[in-house]
Amino acid sequence: MADLIPLLVPRHVAIIMDGNGRWAAARGLPRVAGHREGAKAVRRTVEAAIEQGVRYLTLFAFSSENWQRPPDEVSDLTFLMKHYLRSELDEMHQQGVQLRIIGERERFGPNMTTELEAAERRTAGNSRLTLVMALSYGGRADIVAAARKAIAAGIAPEALTEENFPGFLATDGIPDPDLLIRTSGERRISNFLLWQAAYSEMLFTPVLWPDFTARDFAAALEDYATRERRFGARPV
Repeated sequence: MADLIPLLVPRHVAIIMDGNGRWAAARGLPRVAGHREGAKAVRRTVEAAIEQGVRYLTLFAFSSENWQRPPDEVSDLTFLMKHYLRSELDEMHQQGVQLRIIGERERFGPNMTTELEAAERRTAGNSRLTLVMALSYGGRADIVAAARKAIAAGIAPEALTEENFPGFLATDGIPDPDLLIRTSGERRISNFLLWQAAYSEMLFTPVLWPDFTARDFAAALEDYATRERRFGARPV
């Protein structure tokens, strides 16, 4: 990566963090053990993104469909998210990371909602890396909510365009992801950033999320640098 031209580094990388359960099952451990190791991979990836010069990192931490999982697993995931927030916030702030939450945060209850909002306020002035955590997030719900916001704002149907519609999405002000990574070998985007990822380069790796390292992140960026992004146009 030392020889990679800075202009070829993706400005925004989004990751579907998949494989915690399979990682645990392969070791005869409970699923929560996989989630704990997955939290360590989050820290490694945030550090790698800063090192490589990525400006926006979006992590699919909890989908709107994850609420359908067994209550014990949902409780474990919620606890781990709280623990990560409390244990990592000071260091993230010192490293210049701005935290932003997208999704239905209120579904986690008033206490966690308050903590998330406090973390956003504390890091709002940071600009080295914007870490976007997608919590209780779904791409379809995001689009529907955006349409409702546009209606509430009094936008006439004929005035709604592909240029102004993104301003009503949860990611308003955040550039679309240049590169979308999914770990664990699955080859789908599972209702993640459906509008925003329209022209994202995609990379599917067999590495399970708890095993994802800075080397894997660098390899993904190297692969991205070899691609020609045409956005539907012919190559020059």
